[in-house]
Amino acid sequence: MKIKIAGLFLFAFAAIAASGARAAESVVDMYTVTPVGTETKIGTITIRDTQYGTLFIPQLCELSEGLHGFHVHVNGSCGPGEKDGKMVPGLAAGGHFDPQQTNSHKGPYENGHQGDLPALYADSSGAAIHPVLAPRIHLSELKGHALMIHQGGDNYADSPKALGGGGARVACGVVQ
Repeated sequence: MKIKIAGLFLFAFAAIAASGARAAESVVDMYTVTPVGTETKIGTITIRDTQYGTLFIPQLCELSEGLHGFHVHVNGSCGPGEKDGKMVPGLAAGGHFDPQQTNSHKGPYENGHQGDLPALYADSSGAAIHPVLAPRIHLSELKGHALMIHQGGDNYADSPKALGGGGARVACGVVQ
């Protein structure tokens, strides 16, 4: 099943690239987040609607090597927030975008949070440049919401840790 899905997405990327068609597009500036706010700009993510879903094209640097959880969050803020008496980076973004109120973290291809996106991959130099395709969300739904990058991967399940166990929020940007 995973091979069929991977093949479908490779076909979709090739078709998108070959078409040259440009639909609606937005470029989001991404910043590191800290307990006091946003800090360093680490690049951009271009978001483009396609006939296969929404394509997210990262041009990011300064991430740790490996997979990073990637989500649309409810609020259009990247500021810190207080939890258990401590300031938490990016907490003002709220939780994962879930307009159908599924309360379920199932990843980008199942009927859970609509804000669950495919994980981003950063290479050994900290660059994340590989596009990801999210078939269940459209650019028009993203405006006014935060894009959040988490430390560590995402298993698209609520166990053994809630929300895929992706870890701390490390970078954020707001879709205008």
